[in-house]
Amino acid sequence: MRKNIIEGNIVDVVNRKIFSGRITMANGKIVSIKELDTISSNYIIPGFIDAHVHVESSMLIPSEFARLAVCHGTVGTISDPHEIGNVLGKSGVEFMIENGRTTPFKFHFGAPSCVPATVYETAGAEINLNDIEDILQMPRVNYLAEVMNFPGVLNRDPEVMAKIELAIRMGKQVDGHAPGLRGEDAKNYIEAGISTDHECFTKIEALDKLKFGMNIIIREGSAAKNFEELWSLIDEYPEYVMFCSDDKHPNDLAVGHINRLAKRAIEKGCDLFNVLRAASYNPIKHYNMDIGMLQINDPADFCVVKDLSSFEVLKTYIDGELVASEGKTMIASSDSQVINNFSCSEIAVSQLRAEAKSNVIRAIVVEDGQLVTNEVSTSLDSKDGYLLSDIEQDILKIVVVNRYIDTSPAIGFVKNFGLRHGAIASCVAHDSHNIIAVGTNDEDLCEAVNLIIRSKGGVSLSNGNEKELVELPVAGIMSDKDGYLVADAYESIDLRAKELGTSLSAPYMTLSFCALLVIPKLKLSDKGLFDGDQFCFKDLYLNVPV
Repeated sequence: MRKNIIEGNIVDVVNRKIFSGRITMANGKIVSIKELDTISSNYIIPGFIDAHVHVESSMLIPSEFARLAVCHGTVGTISDPHEIGNVLGKSGVEFMIENGRTTPFKFHFGAPSCVPATVYETAGAEINLNDIEDILQMPRVNYLAEVMNFPGVLNRDPEVMAKIELAIRMGKQVDGHAPGLRGEDAKNYIEAGISTDHECFTKIEALDKLKFGMNIIIREGSAAKNFEELWSLIDEYPEYVMFCSDDKHPNDLAVGHINRLAKRAIEKGCDLFNVLRAASYNPIKHYNMDIGMLQINDPADFCVVKDLSSFEVLKTYIDGELVASEGKTMIASSDSQVINNFSCSEIAVSQLRAEAKSNVIRAIVVEDGQLVTNEVSTSLDSKDGYLLSDIEQDILKIVVVNRYIDTSPAIGFVKNFGLRHGAIASCVAHDSHNIIAVGTNDEDLCEAVNLIIRSKGGVSLSNGNEKELVELPVAGIMSDKDGYLVADAYESIDLRAKELGTSLSAPYMTLSFCALLVIPKLKLSDKGLFDGDQFCFKDLYLNVPV
């Protein structure tokens, strides 16, 4: 039996102490821990856990996500595969699980609870109760993924409740998704058996849910950023707080992950052990993850950091295997099959015209760093009987094109996107992953959409003769290429979009959530404008002449 030894200042989160010590590993486990009198400059801490992430939103298949994440000390995730589930159903979830197994990284997937997310959009597949039961029996499937149909929970819809009750009977946790829910509604939702929520965007909301026993997952992703509002909960409710990214674009993942949240929490003055508890212990215990916590007989999962303030990761170990060193991944890329579901034809410019039934319309209002949108009424000029975008008012046309069947695009308008030229489009459009695009003119809008249709998935940019595309052939939302190359390509197109005028920190991610109907307020699906508060469609036009 070959043994490996590592020495350093051991940070024991379980027993809340730090000591110089030697860890001996064999067969992937910690077989002994010995305290030493020597002085060490490095610190050994439990590996970081992302407590809620959609790997697909990194635009990388799981094996490539892992290659980047381990460089930042991440050893495992709680991953909801409902993005690919909405495209390919149960077979998509099986793809994620199987590809994740090709790496030492500890993916723990959930069974998607809401595929399709709503009946108000067109998805590519459905995951029913029988599918969920099958998925929950697969290895490392530890929970029922976020229950987004909170109206169904509040009304005790039989189908929704059957999924929750099935998971509870099988001893699995049930994840929540209840943005803005407070008071009796929050209590009612939690009492249905739902144990977490990552959607709190105010501390008042989080406190309301905490008092009813819910765990709060502090989210800081590429688009949704709630850390500044919620960080004080780390010391106030240390047993009930975790960290997550939810959605992490590849260029962001290339430079940091949960380690960055730990760094920011320490800078805020949070207690070290509470911070590391949120980043490791709490999700491991809550989801019963097979990940170690630097205890004898635990799996040897940990990272070595330079200090306990910057959390600069020097080395990462999973099951005693060195998987990252000095910022370089030690995990090799894995070969992967390409699966997809993409059936629409190219569109014409004429299909993107919005008839001027009224010059007063309702528009989506986006806010940087938030998934929640608002609604505004505004007036637009028209030409030849069709409405025009207003670049000066920053009211631009937004469209959603069904990728699964040929049908007319849905058309709306959006404020605060900021483009001054051209158009951008994406097939990463939560949750059904139809094609969503925003632009200053119909010609560029049309070409941005068609770039994606020709490649059967991707993110694109069109500005006159300028065309850019990051191809995403796996389910139309992920690449099977080297993760760092994808990160570079995405960084380039994201930067170019900003050069076209948008000041949004993550324009493609913000765009992708304009189609997410289960987040308030005004969104756009392939079937039309949708009010996420009232759960109904809304007309684009106001003050239409009788």
